[in-house]
Amino acid sequence: MEEKIRVSKLLSELGLCSRREADSYIEQGLVTVDGEVVNELGSRAFRHQKIELQSGAKAQQASRITVILNKPVGFISHFDDEQEYQPAASLITPDNYFASPLDKGRNPRFNTRGLAPAGRLDIDSTGMLVLTQDGRIAKLLIGENSPIEKEYLVRVEGALSFEDLDRLKHGLELDGVVLKPAQVSWQNEDQLRFVLREGRKRQIRRMCEMVGLKVLGLKRVRMGKISLGALPPGKWRFVRPEEQF
Repeated sequence: MEEKIRVSKLLSELGLCSRREADSYIEQGLVTVDGEVVNELGSRAFRHQKIELQSGAKAQQASRITVILNKPVGFISHFDDEQEYQPAASLITPDNYFASPLDKGRNPRFNTRGLAPAGRLDIDSTGMLVLTQDGRIAKLLIGENSPIEKEYLVRVEGALSFEDLDRLKHGLELDGVVLKPAQVSWQNEDQLRFVLREGRKRQIRRMCEMVGLKVLGLKRVRMGKISLGALPPGKWRFVRPEEQF
């Protein structure tokens, strides 16, 4: 017998919003099931029913901002409860805005409430960090089965055999879990290019250690279809409406 599921979970599975956002929309009466408004938290529906966000919810989503930061060394991705390290979000200020004519006059003095990193980048790593107020983008980039590629340039020290290069591509495991296949190739004599579809803690550094390489520098240069480009270290820019991950 088919079982009813929370509407907030169904909305998240459909990629329409995060579960937290879904609860907010339900409270505001901005969600319908088969054309009928639901406004009680915990409301349930069958998977075959038509679940939609109303125009008011879509307008709220359109107003949410996503930015790209070129994170320097020394900043952590997430907020530190003990305030020992400075979070990367502290760099999202008007002074650090990298202006572009493509932004068409967007104001760098925006309300940063709810702006959170979609993915991690170690304190000693640099490059592309996405921060967003949009739960859909966060889920797309860091969800359990995210299809989004993340590309890194990794400066290394040590010798790497053809066999170990193949192991980096597929054959290693971390914490008892076999890693997904990766693209790994030499960029030049001391730099490797990694393309991953997952992001375990310090994954690339640990992978390199397992084949006898020491990582001297690590930079993320792309997430999905959007590249870091010429964005200087410590600067940020808006993700524009026409850009898709």
